[in-house]
Order: sequence, then structure tokens, then C-alpha cells
Amino acid sequence: MSRIAAVHGVLAPHRHRQREITDLMARTCLPDGAGRAVLDRFHASARVRTRHTVLPLDAYGALDGFGAVNDAFITAAVELGAEAVEGALHAAGISPHDVDLLVFTSVTGIAAPSVDARLVGRLGLRPDLKRLPVFGLGCVAGAAGLGRLHDYLRGWPDHVAVLLSVELCSLTFQRDDPSPANLIAGGLFGDGAAAVVCCGGERVPAPGGPVVVASRSRLYPDTERVMGWNITASGFRVVLDSTVPDVVRRHLADDVDAFLGDHDLKRHDIAAWVCHPGGPKVLEAVAEALDLPEGALDVTWRSLERIGNLSSASVLHVLRDTLAERCPPPGTPGLLLALGPGFCSELVLLRW
Repeated sequence: MSRIAAVHGVLAPHRHRQREITDLMARTCLPDGAGRAVLDRFHASARVRTRHTVLPLDAYGALDGFGAVNDAFITAAVELGAEAVEGALHAAGISPHDVDLLVFTSVTGIAAPSVDARLVGRLGLRPDLKRLPVFGLGCVAGAAGLGRLHDYLRGWPDHVAVLLSVELCSLTFQRDDPSPANLIAGGLFGDGAAAVVCCGGERVPAPGGPVVVASRSRLYPDTERVMGWNITASGFRVVLDSTVPDVVRRHLADDVDAFLGDHDLKRHDIAAWVCHPGGPKVLEAVAEALDLPEGALDVTWRSLERIGNLSSASVLHVLRDTLAERCPPPGTPGLLLALGPGFCSELVLLRW
């Protein structure tokens, strides 16, 4: 088995109240003379109080075209990524020289050399480090990345593996786009990063965090257009269909029950639900589909309120908060889960 040694989350430097972002979108996304009642309703229903952005709000209007936007992504992703990995390694008490694998994920920008490559020299990582940049998994990538770290460490049980997620969602918001998908995304997503350090079962000394027992991936047929991007000259235009909660209600319970059943567990055995904050309707669908007890998703709801949805980094922030706020008794199981483009889900079984 593999073990989580540390989780470290960081946020973009500029913090804003939801109303400030709503006002900006009213000025830049709505046609002249258009009412803003729908926009206000979308943003109020997101249940987000504050969010962080990588640039000051007045700087977004100066970004001209996808190239400028992506350059801003690369610069900021390297800075936030370095801070996240350094913080996680420091918390784990592990030297950068001891890292054997670095997995980097983002769905809000692209780079070649990839962001992980740009961090090797800066952080003092070994030049023979194995690297795996991942693009396209979106919100599910925090959970999927943790699962793939576990898969790697089963084969290399004395190794150290790091997952880094950097998502700068504000750089994908489209000016002059009054579509419901863009308005909803503009009220929900924020900017941040997170890093997880995991150690194989034969790593000495052994870290003290929860064990990753197993993971399971599930891709749902005929749902490719439920969530994702349309790639255009102005950058990433969000695809966000209203049927996402319906897909959750239709499939999630059976998948969770089958996964837990393979480990002789049932839903009531789970002591901690570490859930990606996909948005209020998605969280309500998760709680309803799984018939979760009152308060089971409180850590997730608080994360959504404080920082919004950070795409793949969000579930890792929720994991960090769970470790800090409500760590279950030793030996008890937890389930980390996220949903994303595909449409797909990823489940990770933990044991404290």
C-alpha cells in the first residue's frame, strides 16, 4: 500500500468577494443595456463567498488572445506550483532529492516544456526524476492523480511520488460571452494549487498519514458533451451541461457500492467523505444519491464557500482540510471522490 505523507494547498494572491467578480462579469460579458438579473441569480446560487484570482481583476481586460492568456498561465503556474510542492515536501519532512515521480495536472493552460519540467531545477529535484504531465481530466484529476500515484508506488514500494495540481480557472473566463455556461462558471471557479506527497509501503521511515488502499475509475458512455472545453482562438470556452447532477444520481451510488463491496465495506462504514466541490447542485446530487448523513460533506461545503471550485486542486484542498479538521480514528476507512469531463468519476479508498 501507499501512504499520504503530506498535502499542501496554496491560493492565488488576489482575493475577492463574490460580488466583485459578478460586477466585473456584468461589465464584460453582458451586452450593452442587458439586464443582469440572471447573472446575479447564477452567482448567488453558487454559494461561494470569496475566491482567489491569479491577476488583479482590472488586469484581465488587457489579455489579448489565447497566447497572452497562456503566457500568464505558465508564469503563474510555475510560481504557485513551486510553492505547493515546497510546502508539501517540507510538511512531509522529505528532501526534493528523494522524489522519484512527479505527476503534474492542469486543465486551464498548456506548456512545453511542461510546468513539471520547469520546476525540476528550481526545486532541486533530481535530473533523473520520472515526470508525467496530464491534461484533460479536469475536475477529476486530483482524485485520479492520487490513484495513479498509488498504482506507481505498488510497483516501486520504496519510492516517493508527488502529485501537483495547478488550476488557474480565471484565465479561461470568456469576455463578451453571455452564455449560461460561461456565467455559471464565472460564479463558481477560482485559482489555486495543491501538492500531495505519497510514499510506498516500504519507504523508511514510514509517514503518518492515511493509507491509500485502492482506486477505481468509471467512464460513463454517451456523456462526452456534458462537461469540457471548446478550444477557440480566444482560449478555452467552457462546456457545462445542466444534466451533470442527473448523471450523478443515475450512476454514482452503484459505482460506490460496488467499489466498497470489493473491500467488504458499505457506505455506513465510511468515516470521512472527501468530495470535490463541484457546485451546489452537484453536491446535493452526491448527498442524495449516496444517502449521506447530515454533515458528511460539511468540509466540502466550507471549501466551496471560502475558495470556490478549483477544478482538480479542489478535492486535494478538501483532503488537506479533512486531515486538519476531522481526522477519523485510526483504522477507519474514508472515500475520496471527484467527477469530471468524460463524463467520469474517480474513487479512492483511504484508511486512517
